[in-house]
Amino acid sequence: MIGVLRQTSIDPVLLAAVLALATFSALIVPSAAVDLGSSVSLKHWFDLTLAGCAFAMTLLLPTTLWLRLRYVALGVALLLCVLVLVPGLGKSVKGAQRWIDLGFFTLQSSEFAKVLVLIFLAGVLQRFGHRGQDLGHELWLVLLPLVALWALLLAEPDFGTVVVLAFLTVALLFLAGVRLRLFLAVIGTALAAFAALVYAQPYRLARFTSFADPWADPFQDGYQLTQSLIAFGRGGFFGQGLGEGVQKLEYLPEAHNDFIFAVIVEELGLIGALVLMAVFAVLVLRLLSVGRRAALQEHWHGSYLAYGAALLLGGQFLINIGVNSGALPTKGLTLPLISFGGNSLIVCATLLALAFRVQLECDRPVREVRGAARRRSRAPAKGRKQREAARGR
Repeated sequence: MIGVLRQTSIDPVLLAAVLALATFSALIVPSAAVDLGSSVSLKHWFDLTLAGCAFAMTLLLPTTLWLRLRYVALGVALLLCVLVLVPGLGKSVKGAQRWIDLGFFTLQSSEFAKVLVLIFLAGVLQRFGHRGQDLGHELWLVLLPLVALWALLLAEPDFGTVVVLAFLTVALLFLAGVRLRLFLAVIGTALAAFAALVYAQPYRLARFTSFADPWADPFQDGYQLTQSLIAFGRGGFFGQGLGEGVQKLEYLPEAHNDFIFAVIVEELGLIGALVLMAVFAVLVLRLLSVGRRAALQEHWHGSYLAYGAALLLGGQFLINIGVNSGALPTKGLTLPLISFGGNSLIVCATLLALAFRVQLECDRPVREVRGAARRRSRAPAKGRKQREAARGR
C-alpha cells in the first residue's frame, strides 16, 4: 500500500492522518449526538461521504484553474454572503442568519467563504512570490473587498469566521514578506476594529467577560462553558469510555458540534485528547511542509494554497479547543474534520485536496528530472555497447 502511495506521490503520513481523523469523527459524533436519535448519525456518515467526493473532485483539478478563477472566487464569496441576508432566502437559526436552504442541502455561506477567500489571496499573492514588500497601494486593493466581506459576515452575525479569515489574511501577508510598516498597520487596524466590535454588541461583551469567570453566572452567560468544564473534570486521565459520557445528555449544548471536544475529553480522557491533538499536529505540519516544498520550487501559488489550508485548519482547531477549555471566549466554530456539519466537512476536505494537489504538482517535475537523468545515464552505456559491437564486427 505504501509503495503504491509513493508511486502516486501521495504523502502516506498525511493521508493516514486524514483517514484517522475521518474515522474518529464517524465514531465520536454518533456518541455525542446519542440523545438526538440515529438520524444524526446517518446524516453525519452521509456528509462524510459527500466530503470524500468533494476531496476527489478537487484533487483532479489543476491549481492553474483556481489561479484563473481567483477573482471569481471572491465574487462568489461576496454573492453568497449577500444572498444569505435576503429575507425569505436566508435561513435563521438561533438568531443567526447564516444558511441558504437549497432543499436538498443547507448551504452555510460563511464556511465556503473560507476556501474562496484562500483561493483569492493565493492567486493575488503568487505573483509577488516571497517579495511581498513590493505590495504598496495594491495591498489596500486586496484588503478592501475582504473588509466588505467581513462586514457582510458580521451582519449574519458570524464573528468567529471573521476572526478566522482575518487570521488567515494577516498570516499569508506575513509569509509573503509584506513590509513591516504596512504589516503593523494592518495588525493595529484589525485589533482596533475587533475591540470596537466586541464593545458594540452586548452579547459579544458578555462572552468576553463571562469566559474569565463562568462560575459567576453558571446558569446564564457561563452555562455552556461550565458544562464543558464539568465534562473536562469527569474525563480525568483515561475518560469514562466511548459512549459513557453524560454531559451530552441535554446538559452541554451543541455537544456534537461546537463543543464536541469536551465530549471527547469526558469519554476518552486527557490521553485520548492528547492523541487527537498529536494526530492533528502531524496533519498541520505535513501541510506546512507541502507549502515549503512548493516555495522551494517557486510554485508560489501552490505554496500559499498549502500554507493557507494549514493555517485555516490549524487555527480553527486551536480556537475550538481554547473555547471548549475556557481559554478563549465562546465562538461558534466547529472542530475541523471532527464535528457534525456537512458544510464544515466539505470545506475541510476541499482544503486538504488543494494541498494534496499542490504536492502532486510539486512532485511531478522531480519525477521528470529523475527520468531524464536515468535516460542520460543509460545513453552512454548503450553507445559503448554499440561501438564495441562494431569493433567486434
